[in-house]
Amino acid sequence: MTEFILLAAALLVAVLLILAIPLLRPRQRTASDASDRRSANLAILRDQLADLEQERSEGTLSAADFAQARSELQRRLLDETGTEEAPTAAAGGRKTALAILLAVPIATAAGYALLGEPRALDPQLTQPASRAGEQQVQALVETLAARLKDKPDDADGWVTLARSYKALGRFTEAAAAYSRASRLVDTSAPLLADYAETLAQIADGSLLGRPKELIEKALKLDPDEPQTLLLAGAIASEERRFEDAANYWQRLLTQIDPNAEEAKTLAAAVAKARAVAAAGASSAAPASSDAGKDKKATAPHAAGQDAQAGHGSVAGDVTLAPALAGRVKPDDVIFVFARAEDGERQPLAALRGKVSELPLHFRLDDAAALPGGRHISDVASVIVEARIARSGRAQSSSGDLYGRLKGVRTDGGTVHLVIDQIEP
Repeated sequence: MTEFILLAAALLVAVLLILAIPLLRPRQRTASDASDRRSANLAILRDQLADLEQERSEGTLSAADFAQARSELQRRLLDETGTEEAPTAAAGGRKTALAILLAVPIATAAGYALLGEPRALDPQLTQPASRAGEQQVQALVETLAARLKDKPDDADGWVTLARSYKALGRFTEAAAAYSRASRLVDTSAPLLADYAETLAQIADGSLLGRPKELIEKALKLDPDEPQTLLLAGAIASEERRFEDAANYWQRLLTQIDPNAEEAKTLAAAVAKARAVAAAGASSAAPASSDAGKDKKATAPHAAGQDAQAGHGSVAGDVTLAPALAGRVKPDDVIFVFARAEDGERQPLAALRGKVSELPLHFRLDDAAALPGGRHISDVASVIVEARIARSGRAQSSSGDLYGRLKGVRTDGGTVHLVIDQIEP
């Protein structure tokens, strides 16, 4: 800001000098200038007197007129030779210069106040908010980390440091800081849930293993803690326990304003989880009655057998890794498609949904085939992929979120696909 003000002031002074100096400089009428002017006037008067005498001698001018005219010329001659002009300065130029010196700065300031943005002079406001905020957090984090080296038992300080590292995306350091604050974390459901989410970020979005243990511990401390319920539902969904997932999310739903956008998204997830659970239960009933049969007798051995047996489909559900939940919106588009494993890029079958429909139940068969291409019943196994497209188009682009399963049989089985990766 200081540099800008100094530069603007220098430019303003330069403009004022350019405009005012010529007006302030005294314009002296010197003695030589006055003498030259009088000499010229005298010469003119002498010529006029000679003309009068010529007219009188020629008889065109009467004696009385000649006398009157000559008296007038003599008076003018006396006036011209008797007046001495002193050198003077142009007072009007000084007034104009003073007016400019006052008017230009006032007009400049008034114009900027009306049309400019005075707050732009404040460097705190001109920096991008995210950049300024990140720099401040980085400075605070480094200061706190240095202080905690001398106070290793400061649990509150380690928690603050962990949350700061997490905000900066430094999840490994955040997890280490949480472990140093175990005395405080182990007695707090919110901190246990936050610690679990941090570990899930390191594990590519999976909440199984250590994160699950932390969430189970948090549920015992506070069975209604919001973040704990959200992650407990995500764990149940990851383990394909969709009815449990719906129950956890339903308990969370009762704590949210029903008019909030989050409530609508969560309600849709509850309904979808119950639908998937119901579909899974209905499809499992016939299977339970055939439990004593040899499974190998029903397994197809080739693509032709799949088609003849009426197979040629893949079904399942798509979920989103909790670690990536903050990167999506309810209206973001999800594409689910199956490709042949021989490298062909055109999908054999595809469908489209939205993030608000997660967990998304799908079935890919010949009815979902693309025009002019092969059918899913033509192959024995496929690659199944689910992609949240940031551009809204099926083509992959940087920043897309996706999940992928390879070697999926097309014999009518079901799969669980987790969107847990980010397209570089």
